[in-house]
Amino acid sequence: MTRILKTACVATCLFWLSSSPTMSFDFFGFQQQPAPRPAPERTHIPRPPAQLDITGSVSVSGAEVADTVRIVAGLPPSAGSPLEPLTRDESWKQHARFFDRAFGELDRTQLAKVRAWRTEHLRVNRPSMFYMFSGPDFLYADAFFPEATTYVLAGLEPPGQIPDLQKMPRGSLGPSLGTVASSMHTVLSLSFFITHNMRSQLSSGRLNGTIPILYVFLARSGKTVKEVSLVNLDADGNERTEEPGQKSAAHGVKILFTGADGKDRTLYYFSTNLANDGVPTSGFLKFLEKLGPADSLVKSASYLMHNGNFSKIRDFLIANSATILEDDSGIPLAHFDAKKWQLQPFGHYLAPLGIFPGTYQPKLQELFKRASPIEFGYGYRWRRNESNLLLAVRNDAAVTGSAGPATGPAAATGASRAP
Repeated sequence: MTRILKTACVATCLFWLSSSPTMSFDFFGFQQQPAPRPAPERTHIPRPPAQLDITGSVSVSGAEVADTVRIVAGLPPSAGSPLEPLTRDESWKQHARFFDRAFGELDRTQLAKVRAWRTEHLRVNRPSMFYMFSGPDFLYADAFFPEATTYVLAGLEPPGQIPDLQKMPRGSLGPSLGTVASSMHTVLSLSFFITHNMRSQLSSGRLNGTIPILYVFLARSGKTVKEVSLVNLDADGNERTEEPGQKSAAHGVKILFTGADGKDRTLYYFSTNLANDGVPTSGFLKFLEKLGPADSLVKSASYLMHNGNFSKIRDFLIANSATILEDDSGIPLAHFDAKKWQLQPFGHYLAPLGIFPGTYQPKLQELFKRASPIEFGYGYRWRRNESNLLLAVRNDAAVTGSAGPATGPAAATGASRAP
Protein backbone atom coordinates (compact mmCIF):
# COMPACT_ATOMS: atom_id res chain seq x y z
CA MET A 1 0.00 0.00 0.00
CA THR A 2 2.85 2.36 0.85
CA ARG A 3 4.47 1.76 -2.55
CA ILE A 4 1.15 2.44 -4.31
CA LEU A 5 0.73 5.73 -2.45
CA LYS A 6 4.30 6.77 -3.22
CA THR A 7 3.86 5.96 -6.90
CA ALA A 8 0.63 7.93 -7.06
CA CYS A 9 2.24 10.89 -5.29
CA VAL A 10 5.25 11.15 -7.57
CA ALA A 11 3.10 10.61 -10.67
CA THR A 12 0.82 13.44 -9.63
CA CYS A 13 3.78 15.74 -8.91
CA LEU A 14 5.46 15.01 -12.23
CA PHE A 15 2.19 15.38 -14.16
CA TRP A 16 1.68 18.78 -12.55
CA LEU A 17 5.17 19.85 -13.51
CA SER A 18 4.94 18.68 -17.10
CA SER A 19 1.30 19.41 -17.89
CA SER A 20 2.07 22.60 -19.82
CA PRO A 21 4.64 22.80 -22.64
CA THR A 22 5.62 26.29 -21.49
CA MET A 23 6.00 25.44 -17.82
CA SER A 24 9.47 25.57 -16.31
CA PHE A 25 10.65 22.81 -14.04
CA ASP A 26 11.04 23.93 -10.47
CA PHE A 27 11.88 21.18 -8.01
CA PHE A 28 14.10 23.48 -5.96
CA GLY A 29 12.88 26.87 -7.06
CA PHE A 30 15.67 27.48 -9.58
CA GLN A 31 13.94 27.32 -12.95
CA GLN A 32 15.49 25.50 -15.87
CA GLN A 33 13.78 25.72 -19.27
CA PRO A 34 13.01 22.37 -20.96
CA ALA A 35 14.66 22.83 -24.40
CA PRO A 36 16.51 23.15 -26.72
CA ARG A 37 19.69 21.12 -26.27
CA PRO A 38 22.16 21.97 -24.93
CA ALA A 39 20.64 23.59 -21.86
CA PRO A 40 20.19 27.32 -22.45
CA GLU A 41 22.69 29.71 -20.99
CA ARG A 42 20.01 32.06 -19.64
CA THR A 43 17.30 30.99 -17.23
CA HIS A 44 14.89 33.00 -15.14
CA ILE A 45 15.93 32.78 -11.52
CA PRO A 46 13.52 34.08 -8.88
CA ARG A 47 15.43 36.28 -6.47
CA PRO A 48 15.06 36.19 -2.68
CA PRO A 49 14.03 39.55 -1.20
CA ALA A 50 16.86 41.96 -0.37
CA GLN A 51 15.40 42.60 3.08
CA LEU A 52 13.11 40.72 5.42
CA ASP A 53 9.96 41.83 7.16
CA ILE A 54 10.71 40.89 10.76
CA THR A 55 7.63 40.62 12.95
CA GLY A 56 9.01 38.72 15.93
CA SER A 57 12.22 37.98 17.80
CA VAL A 58 15.54 37.83 15.98
CA SER A 59 17.01 35.45 18.56
CA VAL A 60 15.71 32.99 21.17
CA SER A 61 17.54 30.57 23.41
CA GLY A 62 17.24 28.16 26.30
CA ALA A 63 14.18 26.18 27.34
CA GLU A 64 11.88 28.51 25.41
CA VAL A 65 13.22 27.51 22.02
CA ALA A 66 13.96 23.89 22.98
CA ASP A 67 10.34 23.34 24.01
CA THR A 68 8.99 25.15 20.94
CA VAL A 69 11.05 22.91 18.66
CA ARG A 70 9.65 19.78 20.31
CA ILE A 71 6.05 20.98 20.15
CA VAL A 72 6.36 21.74 16.42
CA ALA A 73 7.92 18.30 15.90
CA GLY A 74 5.09 16.54 17.72
CA LEU A 75 7.19 15.70 20.78
CA PRO A 76 6.38 16.62 24.40
CA PRO A 77 8.18 19.63 25.92
CA SER A 78 10.11 19.54 29.18
CA ALA A 79 8.13 18.93 32.37
CA GLY A 80 6.54 22.09 33.67
CA SER A 81 7.00 23.98 30.40
CA PRO A 82 4.56 26.85 29.81
CA LEU A 83 3.90 25.16 26.44
CA GLU A 84 2.76 21.91 28.06
CA PRO A 85 -0.97 22.82 27.86
CA LEU A 86 -0.69 22.81 24.05
CA THR A 87 -0.11 19.07 24.14
CA ARG A 88 -3.64 18.56 25.47
CA ASP A 89 -5.10 19.98 22.27
CA GLU A 90 -6.53 17.16 20.12
CA SER A 91 -5.07 18.70 16.95
CA TRP A 92 -1.57 18.54 18.47
CA LYS A 93 -2.14 14.91 19.52
CA GLN A 94 -3.09 14.04 15.93
CA HIS A 95 -0.02 15.90 14.67
CA ALA A 96 2.20 13.97 17.07
CA ARG A 97 0.70 10.62 16.07
CA PHE A 98 1.16 11.41 12.39
CA PHE A 99 4.82 12.31 12.83
CA ASP A 100 5.42 9.27 15.07
CA ARG A 101 4.16 7.01 12.30
CA ALA A 102 5.81 8.90 9.43
CA PHE A 103 9.26 9.14 10.99
CA GLY A 104 9.09 5.60 12.33
CA GLU A 105 8.42 4.31 8.83
CA LEU A 106 11.04 6.60 7.30
CA ASP A 107 13.70 5.41 9.72
CA ARG A 108 12.85 1.77 9.13
CA THR A 109 12.75 1.88 5.34
CA GLN A 110 15.25 4.61 4.57
CA LEU A 111 17.34 6.38 7.20
CA ALA A 112 18.55 3.26 9.04
CA LYS A 113 19.87 1.99 5.71
CA VAL A 114 21.50 5.34 4.94
CA ARG A 115 23.27 5.22 8.31
CA ALA A 116 24.47 1.66 7.66
CA TRP A 117 25.85 2.69 4.24
CA ARG A 118 27.50 5.77 5.74
CA THR A 119 29.18 3.73 8.48
CA GLU A 120 30.82 1.53 5.87
CA HIS A 121 31.75 4.13 3.26
CA LEU A 122 32.10 7.50 5.06
CA ARG A 123 34.21 6.61 8.05
CA VAL A 124 35.83 10.05 8.54
CA ASN A 125 34.14 13.41 7.98
CA ARG A 126 35.28 17.00 7.64
CA PRO A 127 34.10 19.47 10.33
CA SER A 128 32.06 21.42 7.75
CA MET A 129 29.30 20.13 5.52
CA PHE A 130 27.81 21.95 2.50
CA TYR A 131 24.42 21.05 1.03
CA MET A 132 23.49 23.29 -1.89
CA PHE A 133 20.00 23.34 -3.45
CA SER A 134 18.89 21.58 -0.30
CA GLY A 135 15.93 23.55 0.94
CA PRO A 136 15.52 22.79 4.65
CA ASP A 137 16.58 19.13 4.28
CA PHE A 138 18.67 18.71 7.41
CA LEU A 139 17.38 15.14 7.66
CA TYR A 140 19.69 13.72 5.00
CA ALA A 141 22.56 16.06 5.86
CA ASP A 142 22.59 14.53 9.33
CA ALA A 143 22.01 10.96 8.14
CA PHE A 144 25.05 11.03 5.84
CA PHE A 145 27.33 13.38 7.81
CA PRO A 146 26.45 13.16 11.52
CA GLU A 147 29.97 14.05 12.67
CA ALA A 148 30.01 17.50 11.07
CA THR A 149 30.09 20.42 13.48
CA THR A 150 28.93 23.07 10.99
CA TYR A 151 26.20 22.47 8.42
CA VAL A 152 25.43 24.98 5.67
CA LEU A 153 22.23 24.48 3.69
CA ALA A 154 21.02 26.78 0.91
CA GLY A 155 17.93 27.25 -1.23
CA LEU A 156 15.53 29.96 -2.30
CA GLU A 157 12.85 29.46 0.34
CA PRO A 158 12.89 32.23 2.99
CA PRO A 159 13.73 31.28 6.58
CA GLY A 160 10.55 32.91 7.87
CA GLN A 161 9.94 34.12 11.40
CA ILE A 162 11.11 32.49 14.62
CA PRO A 163 7.94 30.82 15.95
CA ASP A 164 6.38 32.08 19.18
CA LEU A 165 3.69 29.55 20.06
CA GLN A 166 2.53 31.45 23.14
CA LYS A 167 1.46 34.40 20.99
CA MET A 168 -0.54 32.32 18.53
CA PRO A 169 -4.32 32.87 18.67
CA ARG A 170 -6.39 30.14 20.22
CA GLY A 171 -7.30 27.50 17.66
CA SER A 172 -4.56 28.43 15.18
CA LEU A 173 -1.98 25.84 16.27
CA GLY A 174 -3.65 22.85 14.62
CA PRO A 175 -3.99 24.38 11.13
CA SER A 176 -0.45 25.77 11.33
CA LEU A 177 1.01 22.40 12.26
CA GLY A 178 -1.02 20.81 9.47
CA THR A 179 0.58 23.18 6.97
CA VAL A 180 4.05 22.24 8.19
CA ALA A 181 3.29 18.54 7.90
CA SER A 182 1.80 18.98 4.43
CA SER A 183 4.88 20.83 3.18
CA MET A 184 7.04 17.86 4.20
CA HIS A 185 5.00 15.18 2.45
CA THR A 186 7.28 14.49 -0.51
CA VAL A 187 10.53 14.53 1.45
CA LEU A 188 9.09 12.00 3.90
CA SER A 189 7.81 9.70 1.17
CA LEU A 190 10.10 10.33 -1.81
CA SER A 191 13.28 11.85 -0.22
CA PHE A 192 13.04 15.28 -1.92
CA PHE A 193 11.09 18.52 -1.64
CA ILE A 194 9.06 20.03 -4.46
CA THR A 195 9.82 23.66 -3.82
CA HIS A 196 6.85 25.20 -5.61
CA ASN A 197 4.50 23.26 -3.34
CA MET A 198 6.48 23.96 -0.19
CA ARG A 199 6.88 27.65 -0.97
CA SER A 200 3.16 28.16 -1.52
CA GLN A 201 2.29 26.22 1.64
CA LEU A 202 4.76 28.06 3.87
CA SER A 203 4.43 31.56 2.43
CA SER A 204 1.62 32.41 4.82
CA GLY A 205 0.42 31.35 8.23
CA ARG A 206 1.96 31.66 11.65
CA LEU A 207 4.53 28.90 11.17
CA ASN A 208 6.07 30.12 7.92
CA GLY A 209 9.32 29.65 6.05
CA THR A 210 11.87 26.90 6.50
CA ILE A 211 12.47 27.30 10.25
CA PRO A 212 9.54 25.08 11.35
CA ILE A 213 10.69 22.30 9.02
CA LEU A 214 14.24 22.55 10.36
CA TYR A 215 12.76 22.31 13.86
CA VAL A 216 10.98 19.08 12.97
CA PHE A 217 14.03 17.48 11.38
CA LEU A 218 16.32 18.48 14.25
CA ALA A 219 14.01 17.19 16.97
CA ARG A 220 13.13 14.00 15.12
CA SER A 221 16.86 13.37 14.60
CA GLY A 222 17.37 13.45 18.36
CA LYS A 223 18.88 16.94 18.57
CA THR A 224 18.37 19.52 21.32
CA VAL A 225 18.16 23.09 20.06
CA LYS A 226 19.87 25.66 22.27
CA GLU A 227 19.62 28.91 20.32
CA VAL A 228 18.03 30.20 17.11
CA SER A 229 18.97 33.51 15.45
CA LEU A 230 18.03 35.26 12.22
CA VAL A 231 21.22 36.23 10.40
CA ASN A 232 22.41 37.55 7.05
CA LEU A 233 25.68 38.01 5.19
CA ASP A 234 27.37 41.16 3.96
CA ALA A 235 29.15 41.26 0.59
CA ASP A 236 32.39 40.06 2.22
CA GLY A 237 30.78 36.96 3.69
CA ASN A 238 30.63 38.25 7.25
CA GLU A 239 27.76 36.99 9.38
CA ARG A 240 25.45 39.65 10.84
CA THR A 241 22.49 39.49 13.19
CA GLU A 242 19.37 40.35 11.22
CA GLU A 243 17.98 43.85 11.70
CA PRO A 244 14.77 45.42 10.35
CA GLY A 245 15.37 46.92 6.92
CA GLN A 246 18.89 45.51 6.61
CA LYS A 247 19.66 44.57 3.00
CA SER A 248 21.48 41.38 2.08
CA ALA A 249 21.62 38.88 -0.76
CA ALA A 250 21.75 36.01 1.75
CA HIS A 251 19.25 35.99 4.60
CA GLY A 252 19.13 32.98 6.85
CA VAL A 253 18.84 31.31 10.20
CA LYS A 254 21.56 30.06 12.54
CA ILE A 255 20.67 27.20 14.88
CA LEU A 256 22.93 26.01 17.70
CA PHE A 257 22.18 22.46 18.83
CA THR A 258 23.57 19.35 20.45
CA GLY A 259 23.11 15.68 19.66
CA ALA A 260 23.29 12.53 21.74
CA ASP A 261 27.05 13.01 22.15
CA GLY A 262 26.54 16.43 23.77
CA LYS A 263 28.81 18.24 21.28
CA ASP A 264 27.87 21.75 20.21
CA ARG A 265 26.99 22.02 16.53
CA THR A 266 25.78 24.78 14.22
CA LEU A 267 23.28 24.65 11.40
CA TYR A 268 22.98 27.51 8.90
CA TYR A 269 20.23 27.78 6.34
CA PHE A 270 20.51 30.62 3.80
CA SER A 271 17.96 31.84 1.30
CA THR A 272 20.11 33.01 -1.58
CA ASN A 273 20.45 32.95 -5.36
CA LEU A 274 23.04 30.32 -6.35
CA ALA A 275 23.01 31.22 -10.05
CA ASN A 276 25.89 33.05 -11.72
CA ASP A 277 24.04 36.36 -11.67
CA GLY A 278 23.71 36.24 -7.88
CA VAL A 279 26.21 34.08 -6.05
CA PRO A 280 29.46 35.95 -6.94
CA THR A 281 28.37 39.16 -5.18
CA SER A 282 26.17 37.82 -2.37
CA GLY A 283 29.01 37.10 0.05
CA PHE A 284 27.83 33.50 0.29
CA LEU A 285 30.86 31.91 -1.36
CA LYS A 286 33.19 34.00 0.78
CA PHE A 287 31.33 32.75 3.85
CA LEU A 288 31.75 29.14 2.69
CA GLU A 289 35.44 29.64 1.94
CA LYS A 290 36.05 30.31 5.62
CA LEU A 291 34.63 26.88 6.48
CA GLY A 292 36.17 24.71 3.76
CA PRO A 293 37.32 22.34 2.59
CA ALA A 294 34.10 20.55 3.42
CA ASP A 295 32.10 17.44 2.66
CA SER A 296 29.36 18.27 0.16
CA LEU A 297 26.01 16.64 -0.49
CA VAL A 298 23.84 17.10 -3.59
CA LYS A 299 20.41 15.53 -4.04
CA SER A 300 17.53 16.26 -6.40
CA ALA A 301 19.16 19.48 -7.61
CA SER A 302 17.16 19.82 -10.85
CA TYR A 303 20.34 19.21 -12.91
CA LEU A 304 21.07 22.92 -12.52
CA MET A 305 24.83 22.42 -12.38
CA HIS A 306 24.59 20.86 -15.85
CA ASN A 307 23.67 24.39 -16.89
CA GLY A 308 26.22 27.13 -17.58
CA ASN A 309 24.21 29.54 -15.44
CA PHE A 310 25.31 27.62 -12.35
CA SER A 311 28.96 27.12 -13.24
CA LYS A 312 30.28 29.26 -10.38
CA ILE A 313 28.66 27.25 -7.56
CA ARG A 314 29.62 24.05 -9.41
CA ASP A 315 33.26 25.10 -9.73
CA PHE A 316 33.29 26.30 -6.13
CA LEU A 317 32.15 22.90 -4.84
CA ILE A 318 34.75 21.13 -6.97
CA ALA A 319 37.50 23.41 -5.61
CA ASN A 320 36.39 23.50 -1.96
CA SER A 321 35.12 20.00 -1.23
CA ALA A 322 37.07 17.09 0.18
CA THR A 323 34.19 14.73 -0.55
CA ILE A 324 31.18 15.13 -2.83
CA LEU A 325 28.27 12.76 -2.43
CA GLU A 326 25.65 13.22 -5.12
CA ASP A 327 23.11 11.74 -7.46
CA ASP A 328 23.19 12.37 -11.20
CA SER A 329 21.28 15.66 -10.78
CA GLY A 330 24.42 17.21 -9.29
CA ILE A 331 27.82 17.95 -10.84
CA PRO A 332 28.26 16.22 -14.24
CA LEU A 333 30.91 13.51 -14.41
CA ALA A 334 32.94 15.46 -16.97
CA HIS A 335 33.85 18.08 -14.34
CA PHE A 336 35.70 15.59 -12.10
CA ASP A 337 39.40 15.53 -13.04
CA ALA A 338 40.50 11.89 -13.04
CA LYS A 339 43.90 12.93 -11.65
CA LYS A 340 42.32 14.58 -8.60
CA TRP A 341 39.24 12.52 -7.78
CA GLN A 342 38.52 8.93 -6.93
CA LEU A 343 34.97 8.04 -7.93
CA GLN A 344 32.90 5.18 -6.58
CA PRO A 345 29.41 4.53 -7.96
CA PHE A 346 26.54 2.96 -6.04
CA GLY A 347 23.13 1.83 -7.21
CA HIS A 348 21.74 2.02 -10.73
CA TYR A 349 22.05 4.85 -13.23
CA LEU A 350 18.95 5.19 -15.40
CA ALA A 351 18.17 7.94 -17.86
CA PRO A 352 16.94 11.09 -16.09
CA LEU A 353 13.22 11.75 -15.96
CA GLY A 354 11.80 13.15 -19.18
CA ILE A 355 11.19 16.56 -17.66
CA PHE A 356 15.00 17.04 -17.56
CA PRO A 357 16.00 16.74 -21.24
CA GLY A 358 19.62 16.86 -22.34
CA THR A 359 21.00 15.60 -19.01
CA TYR A 360 21.76 11.94 -19.82
CA GLN A 361 25.46 11.10 -19.37
CA PRO A 362 26.72 8.11 -21.42
CA LYS A 363 30.06 8.00 -19.58
CA LEU A 364 28.24 7.92 -16.25
CA GLN A 365 26.27 4.96 -17.56
CA GLU A 366 29.57 3.19 -18.27
CA LEU A 367 30.89 3.97 -14.80
CA PHE A 368 27.77 2.57 -13.15
CA LYS A 369 28.07 -0.80 -14.87
CA ARG A 370 30.42 -1.76 -12.03
CA ALA A 371 28.51 -0.04 -9.23
CA SER A 372 27.99 -1.49 -5.77
CA PRO A 373 24.34 -1.82 -4.66
CA ILE A 374 22.53 0.47 -2.23
CA GLU A 375 19.56 -0.52 -0.12
CA PHE A 376 17.78 2.84 -0.01
CA GLY A 377 16.17 5.28 -2.43
CA TYR A 378 17.79 8.60 -3.25
CA GLY A 379 16.75 11.54 -5.41
CA TYR A 380 14.13 11.80 -8.12
CA ARG A 381 14.29 8.09 -8.92
CA TRP A 382 13.35 7.23 -5.39
CA ARG A 383 12.80 3.50 -5.87
CA ARG A 384 15.65 1.53 -4.38
CA ASN A 385 16.54 -0.34 -7.58
CA GLU A 386 16.53 2.87 -9.63
CA SER A 387 18.53 5.26 -7.43
CA ASN A 388 22.13 6.25 -8.06
CA LEU A 389 24.77 7.66 -5.73
CA LEU A 390 28.27 8.81 -6.63
CA LEU A 391 30.94 9.15 -3.95
CA ALA A 392 33.78 11.43 -5.09
CA VAL A 393 36.85 11.75 -2.85
CA ARG A 394 39.78 14.01 -3.62
CA ASN A 395 43.21 12.42 -3.95
CA ASP A 396 44.79 15.80 -3.16
CA ALA A 397 46.90 15.51 0.01
CA ALA A 398 45.56 18.81 1.34
CA VAL A 399 42.05 17.45 1.65
CA THR A 400 42.40 13.67 1.94
CA GLY A 401 40.97 11.73 4.84
CA SER A 402 37.40 12.97 4.37
CA ALA A 403 36.12 9.52 3.56
CA GLY A 404 37.22 5.96 3.97
CA PRO A 405 39.05 4.22 1.12
CA ALA A 406 36.87 2.97 -1.70
CA THR A 407 35.64 -0.58 -1.35
CA GLY A 408 33.61 -2.94 -3.48
CA PRO A 409 33.85 -4.10 -7.09
CA ALA A 410 34.04 -0.66 -8.70
CA ALA A 411 37.11 0.30 -6.71
CA ALA A 412 38.70 -3.12 -7.04
CA THR A 413 38.59 -3.01 -10.84
CA GLY A 414 39.83 0.54 -11.11
CA ALA A 415 36.49 1.70 -12.47
CA SER A 416 36.25 4.34 -9.78
CA ARG A 417 38.22 6.79 -11.90
CA ALA A 418 36.54 9.30 -14.14
CA PRO A 419 36.67 8.22 -17.78
